Amino acid sequence: MNKKNLLALTEEWVIFAYIIKWVTLATIIGAIVGAAIALFLNVLHTGIHESSKFPYYFLLLPLALFLNILISKYLLPDAQGHGTEKVIEAVHKQSGYINPLVVPVKAVSTIITIVSGGSVGKEGPSAQIGAGLASIFSNIFRFDKEDRKKLVICGISAGFSAVFGTPIAGAIFGVEVLVVGNVLYDVLLPSFVAGMISHQVATSLGIEYAYFPIQVDMGFNIPIYLEILLAGLFFGAVSFLFIEGMKWAEKLVKKINVWSPLKGIMGGFLLIGLTLIFSTDYLGLGLPTIEKSLTGFHIIWYAFLVKILFTWVTLSFGGSGGIVTPIFFIGATAGIFFSNIVGGNTTFFAGLGFVSLLAGTANTPIAAIIMAMELFGPSILPYATITCVTCFLFTGHRSAFPSQKLGINKASSIMAETGNELDHDHDTHFKYKTRRRIITSLNVAKYFRIYEVFNRKNNNNKNK
Repeated sequence: MNKKNLLALTEEWVIFAYIIKWVTLATIIGAIVGAAIALFLNVLHTGIHESSKFPYYFLLLPLALFLNILISKYLLPDAQGHGTEKVIEAVHKQSGYINPLVVPVKAVSTIITIVSGGSVGKEGPSAQIGAGLASIFSNIFRFDKEDRKKLVICGISAGFSAVFGTPIAGAIFGVEVLVVGNVLYDVLLPSFVAGMISHQVATSLGIEYAYFPIQVDMGFNIPIYLEILLAGLFFGAVSFLFIEGMKWAEKLVKKINVWSPLKGIMGGFLLIGLTLIFSTDYLGLGLPTIEKSLTGFHIIWYAFLVKILFTWVTLSFGGSGGIVTPIFFIGATAGIFFSNIVGGNTTFFAGLGFVSLLAGTANTPIAAIIMAMELFGPSILPYATITCVTCFLFTGHRSAFPSQKLGINKASSIMAETGNELDHDHDTHFKYKTRRRIITSLNVAKYFRIYEVFNRKNNNNKNK
């Protein structure tokens, strides 16, 4: 055997060993996370069931938010917020290291928030629990930083897969959510394995998932294409509203100069007032409304706006939980609103909104497209592809997860610095430059010069 053949054979053995290693590790992580998420979901759903027996359970919101801020301020700051954001930050800044206390504390604080009526989701904590368990596993067996990061990403995928029953979308979400526009292919195989194993373990432990097959038989022509494109733009505008409004709400709450746990009490009373004005439909996970939207029931036209408001208040005033479930609520009900405007099929547009808002707010269009197929069936896929990608682009260089890193420019005429985080003040950290040839082609420069001359003459006249 010559040297060239020997090197080729060695390469194949190395790759074979790599595959065996990561399939084995991903299987272990998937099983651990699947069991943990099943326990978390069972406790959460039991708590929701018991609290719903009391008509005014939401009166506990001030106490719940007060306790959450106490926990995050004095016990574990990493338990603050919506979970996925902290995991992304840990991968980028701490090589995947997550404080082991995050797992129990995040689970407890999220259950407190949701059971009392806080408008948050269960997926962010599930992703953080999965990532935390993977970090603990890697620390026990002394994996290096790179392997730990990969295991934590597998934990994210496993958590997302187990909480929604979408193993393929969950796997893609874990490798797509970290860097906008880039899929981490070196973690693709273990993420798929972890997601599938986690889903199977959770299912075997009694977790049930809801699927909503949507049959689409309207064909594909120019009017439908334009309608779908318009829907994508509308969902992008809703994503923009949610993200920018969340930033505004957090800044506003920070300006309130009181002891931070008291802000939780204030936020709780604000949510009580909103509930008495509207209804309890916008509290907690909002799963009944999501199901109604996807099965053709009547939903009031402004439901998506009210849910946005409830979510802003809950998270900015110290609530603990995810944002993806509220995003599903907002997307599905926004789809109902859009369908009423264009006279379209309500369940069809509710399904498109459901996944498109995920693509826009989380910058995960591929995961959202695959989720559309897993939840709603293959016939919706061509339409969901257009709305998800359009929503992803229209949202711009912003995210519900500001620790995401920018991997691409979403438009060739915008030059943003890649490799930086999409933090809350991204406009001050990213320099945008419109290409000169586009300005020239639109003749904008000439109008700017005319305006400057006109303005100068007016100023001179005023001085005289």
